[in-house]
Amino acid sequence: MVEFAFYVAGTIALFSSVMVVINTNPVHALLYMVLSLLAVAVVFFTLGAPFAGALEVIVYAGAIMVLFVFVVMMLNLGAKTVEQERKWLKASGWIGPLVLSLILLVQLVFLLMPIHHMPAIGSQIIDAKQVGIALFGPYLLAVELASTLLLAGLVAAYHLGRHED
Repeated sequence: MVEFAFYVAGTIALFSSVMVVINTNPVHALLYMVLSLLAVAVVFFTLGAPFAGALEVIVYAGAIMVLFVFVVMMLNLGAKTVEQERKWLKASGWIGPLVLSLILLVQLVFLLMPIHHMPAIGSQIIDAKQVGIALFGPYLLAVELASTLLLAGLVAAYHLGRHED
């Protein structure tokens, strides 16, 4: 059953990633991107890495949504784009991500039930201590470079979005 969940989540991740690339509507592309990240988190859960799955949801899916809202608020697009946003937020754009999200939710609830205590696909479960040792051990330079890049992106977004008064 774990293998089935792995393949379904992987298929959803692939499909939603393709939809991110080919979708011309930015709001719908964002929905599919968040769905893709959630599907990758389910893949991590099935591989025996629940901490990596939780980090995927918290850091990527959560942070991307917050940053998207932050950028929209900073740009203050005005009344011209209100009609365009109404077109983007119609229910027809939410049906695909909603159905795929429900499939992922059912899978995740089924996998996390204590009754179905099945062994994971991976040989061992990776916990937070092992992730911390890896991040602040041999990958310390990469972690610091990534944090510097994120800080530079935040500063650039602030300077691009501010209004000259």
